[in-house]
Amino acid sequence: MSELPEPRFLDDRLAHWARTKPDAEAMDYLDRNWTWAQWNDRVRRLAGALKERGVGRGDVVSFLDMNHPACVELTFAAASLGAANAIINFRLAADELDYVINDSGAKLLVVGAEFKPVIDKIADKLSHVDQIITVSPEGDDEYEAMLDSATPVERGDDVDPEDVAIIMYSSGTTGRPKGVELTQSNLIAHIVNNHDGFTFDEGDKSMVSMPLFHVGGSSYVQFGIHDGVPSVMTREVDGGALAGAILKGANRTFLVPAVLAKVLEAGEDAVKLFAALKTFGYGASPMPLPLLRQALEAWPDTDFIQVYGLTEVCGVISRLMPEDHRNERPERLQSAGRLTNNAEVRVVDPDTLEEVPTNQQGELWFRTKQLMKGYHNKPEATAEAITEDGWFRTGDIGRVDEDGYIFVEDRLKDMIISGGENIYSIEVERVLAEHDAVVDVAVIGVPDDKWGEVVKAVVVTESEVSEKDLIAFARERLAGYKCPKSVDIVDELPRNPTGKVLKKELRKPHWEGRDRATV
Repeated sequence: MSELPEPRFLDDRLAHWARTKPDAEAMDYLDRNWTWAQWNDRVRRLAGALKERGVGRGDVVSFLDMNHPACVELTFAAASLGAANAIINFRLAADELDYVINDSGAKLLVVGAEFKPVIDKIADKLSHVDQIITVSPEGDDEYEAMLDSATPVERGDDVDPEDVAIIMYSSGTTGRPKGVELTQSNLIAHIVNNHDGFTFDEGDKSMVSMPLFHVGGSSYVQFGIHDGVPSVMTREVDGGALAGAILKGANRTFLVPAVLAKVLEAGEDAVKLFAALKTFGYGASPMPLPLLRQALEAWPDTDFIQVYGLTEVCGVISRLMPEDHRNERPERLQSAGRLTNNAEVRVVDPDTLEEVPTNQQGELWFRTKQLMKGYHNKPEATAEAITEDGWFRTGDIGRVDEDGYIFVEDRLKDMIISGGENIYSIEVERVLAEHDAVVDVAVIGVPDDKWGEVVKAVVVTESEVSEKDLIAFARERLAGYKCPKSVDIVDELPRNPTGKVLKKELRKPHWEGRDRATV
């Protein structure tokens, strides 16, 4: 649809549509909607409000709420000043929130009204935040008052496309989240490189339902803006909200596979309603093959696009396109598709760092303009992840076949992906190890037909404690999706001669006979 020159700055297309079709619908949210001119004016006013509050190039602001257009506005407005929006996962527990907000260095925090009580409890720990603005779904709030009183400002002359625009927190090897710095040029490269998979036609509407703290939300929303079609944003990913968006005309979307499972379980009426979708992009967690085959049968006229990616590359790095879902090569349904445009892939032996032959397993490395600037305030972690010649070491084990299809088959990093959420085992282990009864712990991912995989803890204890008690202990200290769904209490953990826990042995009885890439 888009034949305009590639944007140079993140807000270029928003400004373009405000000029060329000011009265056309841009954003629909609950009972509110805005035209392109209105939405652009809100962004310019927000930029003015941020500037008045001392936000400038190199600074960070932060957003904490469920999905809300204000988050996208904050990204645009901050970027136009050369600042970054640190988008915080609203599912985090209080002690995780203060760590992330402090690590980001955010000067100003926009927080949803329902999360304000949590922020109030930790406000004295937020060492950099000097102003907290409350936002609500209805719009009768401090955020709207701030916009109303602000003087609009345009993008600053000193702003550079290589300025960081978004910081997203992804679990890290230390057990604490790492801030992934995505620049304006990173995000634009992601839009351009993947545009042929997420193209909109005149009359289309984009359903934005993935959480905006996830690249599946904040990167996906940019596709509709790029093509100048309306976005219908839902506050949550639930059946009623998704159905409502479709009834408003939304016909293209990106979601996690677990949503498909829920729709198919909901019955004939739900399946019929979702048939209105022209494109269903899915990713962020593996799609069980039986579920995918059921979906292909249920929606024969829908184009399915599977994506594989990482926060560090703004989201998508490979895609299994619609034609691959319905061709005569069913084995390709087990792949992550082929490399996106303007990117390179290598498969490297993680020990020798030598490239391996076609169809042999190794660590997947990618080189692309979508690659993050680095991990926020963590130069050593950045140097470990990105080679001197610009290759990103994913920590994922996979192979590339003779036709260029990428198969992701295991992980070097001990990451669990459950329902599209990345969970780092060491983060859960760190919490469980604090329980008085626990003397040793290992956390693994085990297969689950709905979520792809879920968290399981294997613990050694020195006193009486139940599985229920340990799960409850974790729930008090971690976001719900990170908590173990089951706990095995054992006499000892399997270890190699050097003392390293053999998690492969713990996983084996759960994954045996299953293809890890497809469950």
